[in-house]
Amino acid sequence: MSSVTENGDVTAGKPNEEKTYKKTASSAIKGAIQLGIGYTVGNLTSKPDRDVLMQDFYVVESVFLPSEGSNLTPAHHYPDFRFKTYAPLAFRYFRELFGIKPDDYLYSICSEPLIELSNPGASGSLFFVTSGDEFIIKTVQHKEAEFLQKLLPGYYMNLNQNPRTLLPKFYGLYCVQSGGINIRIVVMNNVLPRALKMHFTYDLKGSTYKRRASRKEREKSNPTFKDLDFLQDMHEGLYFDSETHSALMKTLQRDCRVLESFKIMDYSLLLGIHILNSNMKEREGECSQSASDAKRHGGQKVLYSTAMESIQGPGKSGDSVTTEKTNTMGGIPAKSHKGEKLLLFMGIIDILQSYRLMKKLEHSWKALVYDGDTVSVHRPSFYADRFLKFMNARVFKKVQALKPSPSKKRCNSITALKAASQEIVCAVSQEWKDEKHGILAEGQSYASLDEEVLGSHHRPDLVPSTPSLFEAASLATTLSSSSLNADDHCQRDQSTLYSSSKGLPSSSTFTLGDSAIYLTSEQSTLEMENDNASVLDVYL
Repeated sequence: MSSVTENGDVTAGKPNEEKTYKKTASSAIKGAIQLGIGYTVGNLTSKPDRDVLMQDFYVVESVFLPSEGSNLTPAHHYPDFRFKTYAPLAFRYFRELFGIKPDDYLYSICSEPLIELSNPGASGSLFFVTSGDEFIIKTVQHKEAEFLQKLLPGYYMNLNQNPRTLLPKFYGLYCVQSGGINIRIVVMNNVLPRALKMHFTYDLKGSTYKRRASRKEREKSNPTFKDLDFLQDMHEGLYFDSETHSALMKTLQRDCRVLESFKIMDYSLLLGIHILNSNMKEREGECSQSASDAKRHGGQKVLYSTAMESIQGPGKSGDSVTTEKTNTMGGIPAKSHKGEKLLLFMGIIDILQSYRLMKKLEHSWKALVYDGDTVSVHRPSFYADRFLKFMNARVFKKVQALKPSPSKKRCNSITALKAASQEIVCAVSQEWKDEKHGILAEGQSYASLDEEVLGSHHRPDLVPSTPSLFEAASLATTLSSSSLNADDHCQRDQSTLYSSSKGLPSSSTFTLGDSAIYLTSEQSTLEMENDNASVLDVYL
């Protein structure tokens, strides 16, 4: 029979035998817990609701429950015991904050026998879970219970500021006194529901020193692995969408800063992984079990107790990775590096370890033998930073959005440039063709004009009229420029651009003699040197 000594050490025993804790059978502990909570919570309903005061965090109520019963307590077949309740009004406020009604709390704990769980840790604590999976009941040591009681005012303040958290949700702190032995218990939220099979369970601290599951632990049907096991099994980490990843990391950062402010270290992230891509028989078994659990009292829903509801923001329900027939149980949707669809359940546990003198001595001794940064025991600020870095870099990763490759981008840009250049060339070519066609048309019109003028020599009776100086100048200039365009289009563009940019003057000389007009249109000497000069003589 397994037993636990006064210090909480577990002694080996025969399998399938009842465990004992501090020389007390686990069945007696479970019965005392149910009787004590049934009485104290029922008695608390008669007290009116009011605001929580500072002195309420240090109140301790006690009641004696003899085996033969009394006027206030029922009879039972366990040894006589005294049941203490710490800060009853404060914990009542916490339960109301999480949406837990007194009737639901009593029914979940007291209606059916508690289920004992195996303890993967080295603390030697006993774990019990309620039949409806809502609550975990854990035995704690005297120093842990004392530390939690001192922590309650700050815990109260943190819950008011941030009710959505991955920190443990404490619903009650009690003590069973029997035969001179004190057994302290704490009631918390259940992180891993039994309705879904956890294919992998990890206890992660961000440390690497001796952080591998033992051979004895691996032989269990549902072993709890550690950091080095995770790095070996899930070396690529777990992938989330951008919104879920951001919400999860913000929650972890806030929770770690709260623990650091309380000088708490050596806590862990309990991570349960359920693979949705498992075989159909396993799914059918899970659905039948969840259907049987749905028949329990009133379909109770504990607010903020699921993993998805515990992270910041509205989050997603997980419908994107599940089917309609799958009950997600509040798990966080994720994917593995193999593309498997997962549901994750997580919560920060073991926060009742403060950096006291013994922990400082433990860290100093381990730092002398091993690397001080790799051991789990460390000062709170360093522990929080290492914890967050490990979770963000090695465990939880964000799915990157698909982006086009650089080669495709380059090909697309080159194609666009080619198309744009072709359009420009076509436009310039068409413009040049139109302009050339206009020049030819103007040349034909001026040719007809010449024929009319020259044709007057065949009519001696017609006396040619003398044009004005303005008309002659304009005619000469027009003919000169048109002849240049007809000879060389490119040469016209260059001369025009050059003359316009330099602003060089041009001159026209008109000579009248012998009933004929001698028109000369010439440009500057500089233009003559550049082979851009033009001289046109017209005889009438």
